[in-house]
Amino acid sequence: MSGHSKWSTIKRKKAAADAAKGKVFTRIIKEITIAARDGGGDPDTNPRLRLAVQNAKSANMPQENITRAIKKGTGELEGVKYEEIKYEAYAPHGIAMLIESVTDNRNRTVADLRHLIGKKNGNLGESGSVAWMFERKGIIMIQQSEKPEDELMEIILEAGADDLKTEDEFYEVITSMENFEPVRKTIETSGIKIEEASLQYIAKDLIKVEGKNAEEVMRCIEAVEDYEDVQNVYTNADIIIEEQ
Repeated sequence: MSGHSKWSTIKRKKAAADAAKGKVFTRIIKEITIAARDGGGDPDTNPRLRLAVQNAKSANMPQENITRAIKKGTGELEGVKYEEIKYEAYAPHGIAMLIESVTDNRNRTVADLRHLIGKKNGNLGESGSVAWMFERKGIIMIQQSEKPEDELMEIILEAGADDLKTEDEFYEVITSMENFEPVRKTIETSGIKIEEASLQYIAKDLIKVEGKNAEEVMRCIEAVEDYEDVQNVYTNADIIIEEQ
């Protein structure tokens, strides 16, 4: 018996595997370090740092790791000098990729990404080539067991959320960038546990890919996601695969 499996489902399974490998900790530590560097080491006055720390705690990161990353960001401890760079690229079959990276060597990163993507029949694009296909949104993930859908919908819409979607056993609350923090706070004060909250790039329109084409696209995206300097990969692919 076969069924359809969306890319988001695949990503969730992959995220669990990444967590087991410690990749999640590495990416969160980089985010905490940069957030503290740019906005200071106090989560109460630095929204980006507050969000990064909350995600670190959700991932069960030890407090000492969080504190060390903050101190490296503020300069209290010596650390690597990171910079954030976005890359735009195409996976096979014209699928767009917007890549967020954190690197201490931009020349190495761009060379490695060009090589990785090229090996998977994609190509690195020019600045502005795919960014226009995406918009910045707040995404808040909640276990469906936390609240009935109609009750959650009422709470988030009143707080200013744009939409609510269901994905596997999760609710996906979608907000504008401006309303992200108010909606997140409202959910928390309502006693609802947030699994994950982040600002992401969402494709304005999706391109459906199936069969062998879908597998080629997946291999390209996964190769980029697995690269150590990459924090996030966003795509406009609506990937459908057949599960046996």
